[in-house]
Amino acid sequence: MDLAELTRMYDFRGRSIVVTGGAGILGGEICCALVGCGAKVALLDRDPQLADRLMQRFETSVGEAIVVYGDVLNADTLKQARQVILDSFGGIDGLVNAAGGNKPEATTSPERSFFDLPEEALRFVVDLNLLGTILPSQVFGKHMAEKGEGVILNVSSMNALRPLTRVLGYSAAKAGVTNFTQWLAVHLAQEYSPRIRVNAIAPGFFLTEQNRYLLLDRETEELTKRGQAIISHTPMARFGQPEDLFGAVFWLLSPASAFVTGIVVPIDGGFSAFSGV
Repeated sequence: MDLAELTRMYDFRGRSIVVTGGAGILGGEICCALVGCGAKVALLDRDPQLADRLMQRFETSVGEAIVVYGDVLNADTLKQARQVILDSFGGIDGLVNAAGGNKPEATTSPERSFFDLPEEALRFVVDLNLLGTILPSQVFGKHMAEKGEGVILNVSSMNALRPLTRVLGYSAAKAGVTNFTQWLAVHLAQEYSPRIRVNAIAPGFFLTEQNRYLLLDRETEELTKRGQAIISHTPMARFGQPEDLFGAVFWLLSPASAFVTGIVVPIDGGFSAFSGV
């Protein structure tokens, strides 16, 4: 394989990719990176106005982006979104399930014990992260099954491998995402086409607006006790940045990983490899 062929593997021009949670922090950065590589990207989000901050960045990109309403917990809205995307792009080649998140009420604390975690909060977090990955895979994966090819990329977490203290609902749901990734990879390859691949990335600790003040002191911006514990168990001694995801995302969405399915790639600065001794 010469350099030109290798370069073309990471050329996403003409490829259509749906990103759920596309207006979020990490999802939005993935969208910007894909559009920058020529992809036609549908930012699917239940709050499309959040994507306004991204639209200016797309103006100088070689790809194309549209913002589409869709709730990952409502299959009807996903089916409507699928039709909008097919009408706009003519097909769907890839799906990135980036929608997810946590809720304080589903997390234990000195004020809230495990026995007091409300059922409603736990259901919300588990549904958002697990069912919110399964439903889009059903709706957009059906199009891939009909044409016999496509790529699904899920977003799991280090929490799936090493459950963090306090974060019960999120950890359990992400463990489910990891299991579902492996199950769906086998199912689609055997029942529909070996050219449909399903993989996942498992980000470690990324500093975002959502978790900033769990990891940094609100007044001093110094590491909190939790932030210090994470850094001390991360051999690279830093939090992740959104661009740290791009290499694995591009690889798993591209023909360069044509013989790769059913895996979960840690992007964690070595956290999962560190024994502490």
